[in-house]
Amino acid sequence: MTEPRATLHLRALTPQDEDAARAAHDELAREAFDFLLGVRSGERWDAYLRRLEDERAGVGLPDGRVPATFLVGDVGGVLVGRVSVRHALNEALSVVGGHIGYAVLPAHRRRGYATAMLRGALAVARSVGVRDALVTCDDGNVGSARTIERCGGVLQDVVHVPGGGGAKRRYRVPASLRP
Repeated sequence: MTEPRATLHLRALTPQDEDAARAAHDELAREAFDFLLGVRSGERWDAYLRRLEDERAGVGLPDGRVPATFLVGDVGGVLVGRVSVRHALNEALSVVGGHIGYAVLPAHRRRGYATAMLRGALAVARSVGVRDALVTCDDGNVGSARTIERCGGVLQDVVHVPGGGGAKRRYRVPASLRP
């Protein structure tokens, strides 16, 4: 991994991000991963942005959802990844998913952006009262494991996900560490 070549900023999606965000979503879908969390087929962009804001505020959450902050990693006006910070854990998230989930688009990997996004996400988690963030990754995802460890993560355990989801590494990361 190299250090980021340009400064990464975490920010909320805007109306101007629609094309780039939908393209990022399609790109990560080829890896069976979501960029836009919970986006519905055919959903209008303004409605999706409102739902993200409601989710951040904990308003009208469907069963199984917790308040969460969704941010994109922006480098010089280019979306390079995304992060979701769950403000609390439910039963499912306490096993798999944890407080923070992140993704970097393939063309922007191995540049330090995942580390920068996770550090920024820890600051967000701290701001909503999370002291020790649970961060998980696939057991075989060496890059993600290194990112989590680089940010102070300590391996708690490896669990097998029911229903054939494979093994997940579960880390505890102090949100009190400064980015």
